[in-house]
Amino acid sequence: MIRVFNKLRKRSEEVRRAPTPRPLVSRQHNLFEAAAAYVAACAENDYDKSMEATRWVSPEALSFGVNELACRAVIALARERDESPQTVARTLLGLPAA
Repeated sequence: MIRVFNKLRKRSEEVRRAPTPRPLVSRQHNLFEAAAAYVAACAENDYDKSMEATRWVSPEALSFGVNELACRAVIALARERDESPQTVARTLLGLPAA
């Protein structure tokens, strides 16, 4: 009986001395990070990364972020090309000039 208690005591001491693993802290991504990751992954045809980004935020938030990214990209290209945002958007989509 004493041997059993001694074994239990030794085991409990070993457990107490063992370093406790840190819990994994999942970082919260904001909708713009998710949108950037999603669009970049889609542009690179990386299905796994795009699916990972879809899990970071709600579908509505991702849609808003992708829309905001598209608007900013079109505005930046329009300024760079000295064209209207409508012309740039239509060109990017392969549509004829309006």
